[in-house]
Amino acid sequence: VVWMPAFADFAEPIDDLFTDEVKSDMFPFLLKDTQYNGHYIGMPAWANTELLYYRKDLFEDEKEKADFKAKFGYDLSVPTTWQQYIDTAQFFTRDTDGDGAIDLYGTDVKGVYPEEWEAFVFQAGSPYLVLDDNGNPVVDDQYHVKALQTYADLHCKYNVTPKNVNEIDWNASQQMFQDGKLAMELFWAHGYRMIPKESPVYGKTGIAPMPAGDGGIAGVPGPWYNIIPSTSKKIDLAKEFVAYAFKNNVVAIENSPLALVASISAMNAYKDKPGYEYLNAMMETLNSPLTGSRPRVSNWQEITDEVLTPLVQKALTCDGTPIEDLVKEAKSQLEEMKK
Repeated sequence: VVWMPAFADFAEPIDDLFTDEVKSDMFPFLLKDTQYNGHYIGMPAWANTELLYYRKDLFEDEKEKADFKAKFGYDLSVPTTWQQYIDTAQFFTRDTDGDGAIDLYGTDVKGVYPEEWEAFVFQAGSPYLVLDDNGNPVVDDQYHVKALQTYADLHCKYNVTPKNVNEIDWNASQQMFQDGKLAMELFWAHGYRMIPKESPVYGKTGIAPMPAGDGGIAGVPGPWYNIIPSTSKKIDLAKEFVAYAFKNNVVAIENSPLALVASISAMNAYKDKPGYEYLNAMMETLNSPLTGSRPRVSNWQEITDEVLTPLVQKALTCDGTPIEDLVKEAKSQLEEMKK
């Protein structure tokens, strides 16, 4: 989806494939993202979104429950709000072996990528992500500030994350959780079925939607689409494949290592089966009216690399620079890029 705007002028319209039946089997944001210049140009192949992973063995432990309630005054449960997430992360951050060093962190943040903070922006209630519908920067508004402040505070204020946050990417985060070093993790849905059997958290991992901010539950999905080049010499044959792939989308759950699909019917077919619990959390997130897409601009990757990633990393350095100053600088950069 990140590259859809760049491909739009080279993609064959496939409007005839978007029947009422097909559209009713598709999440609203997927349907929106495939429309360019008045045409449908891509058919969803699969969707993904970040979810909350948590250690069931910790959350279900009776002593942990009692200690948590004694400290915070309410019952330990899977966090559904930012404040619960912060409290729970503080509670589980600890030195478990008595050597004076923290070896279990409540959660983590990922300084290598800005997508997690972007999800926080929608959770804060923002109708836009970084740019409004006219391409004007809104990265300095109240929603973006609140989201970045909350995200940075996990590391800078509450100290519930590993120290080297600006070196942590998706792979490092996934490995730390699988090694039992995180009580919670925000990670993409596909990771649920990829926990190896030798992991200390195998069979002990729960999954839920990301905690809600002031606005509610939201994510920034990572969908992929099948697009037909307009230069293709076999457009009709390609259309047959694209239509067939979506109609039989459910096949990907058992035959792809990611076990991801795009259609609502495919998710419904497996969401109540053991081992596919992530699908329920996915559907709740993808159905949220706050869940949003990246801006429909062809230089989004450039914006990410040159403005947003540095913005998040600066916030995570904890040098005391006000978040408001950081986002103002980012806005100036975005305005300059737009010229």
